[in-house]
Amino acid sequence: MPLQFQAAALEKSLTNSLGLYIHIPFCENKCNYCSFYSFKPSGLQKEKYVQALCTEIKKWGVRNARPINSIYIGGGTPSLLEEKQLESLFSSISENFEITDDCEITCEVNPNSANDFLEYASRLGVNRVSLGIQSANDNELKTLSRLHTFYDAKATISRAKSLGILNISVDIMLGLPDSSLKSLENSVKSILRLNPNHVSAYILKVEEGTPFGKLGDSLNLPSDDEVCKQYLFLCDLLEKNGYNHYEISNFALDGFESRHNNKYWLCEEYIGIGPSAHSFYEGNRFYYSNSLADFLEGKEPVFDSVGGDEEEFIMLRLRLARGLVFKEFKDTFGKDLSEDFFKTAKLLQKNGLVNLSDNKISLTNKGMLVSNSIISKLIYSVV
Repeated sequence: MPLQFQAAALEKSLTNSLGLYIHIPFCENKCNYCSFYSFKPSGLQKEKYVQALCTEIKKWGVRNARPINSIYIGGGTPSLLEEKQLESLFSSISENFEITDDCEITCEVNPNSANDFLEYASRLGVNRVSLGIQSANDNELKTLSRLHTFYDAKATISRAKSLGILNISVDIMLGLPDSSLKSLENSVKSILRLNPNHVSAYILKVEEGTPFGKLGDSLNLPSDDEVCKQYLFLCDLLEKNGYNHYEISNFALDGFESRHNNKYWLCEEYIGIGPSAHSFYEGNRFYYSNSLADFLEGKEPVFDSVGGDEEEFIMLRLRLARGLVFKEFKDTFGKDLSEDFFKTAKLLQKNGLVNLSDNKISLTNKGMLVSNSIISKLIYSVV
């Protein structure tokens, strides 16, 4: 691939297995909150897109000799792909990459388009599904303009398990219009009865250009204090039910942390293919433009930056419950953190925002609510 890379920042990562992300930009319907690059397909767009994906996968196969231990097919709505299209995609991946025997293969699915898709996905090797449930309250789902009901979500999980896909992740949204602690409690308890292995919980962010963004103040959103209460309540409820809060927005039963997502937080490398997909490869960060036309024409990814510097290392590690381990920082960068860093950390500890020991620093649940501010303060004390 002719993209010009700068000098690699993390040479030691070149011996590690890679993650592979494939973006499917198609959706039946644009949700009211969604700002991701996606649209309703027409004509032969899906077929042409899969062909372009296979072409790009082959380019990367020529360039890369490292094994793949995580494949994540996201979107958009990957479950809109037809059987032959998914077969072509998987054939291209297996022909051009070395796939480890224990590879985690995740596919995002929407409950309203999952039944037939799950059957051929399981046959092709998908062993983990990520299901965008968002809420167990059908009225809230309508407000979000989701096309499924909670009954559909239950049926989808049952179908996945019957096909041997036993690793189930679900998405839940907080801070929804007209929501309360009580409505959240009812929703989460209903979802937990489905026994997912992994839960991703996201606070609604109203983005410009989305239908919610255009509604502005007419949305009956809970106050910031109420949203904070929802988040802390959710953390407590999930932890009491055996889910480890391993990253700001992610919870998992023992052994079911998302391997692919952990690559992001641990500064491990991955290749992302498709419009808007980002990569971290050979120490460099780059991305494909938000344009289907550009991708179909074979335009090269755009260089972003050299990755893995001190600031990025601190920021990503502090998103994880395991936190920033001081020895790992020294082993990576050949120096200790500054005295100013520890002065700032002690002040944050007094306010209940971080846990601080001789070995590491990590955010408390309360600190995770204001993670951007805390991380900025700590990074500023280093640079």
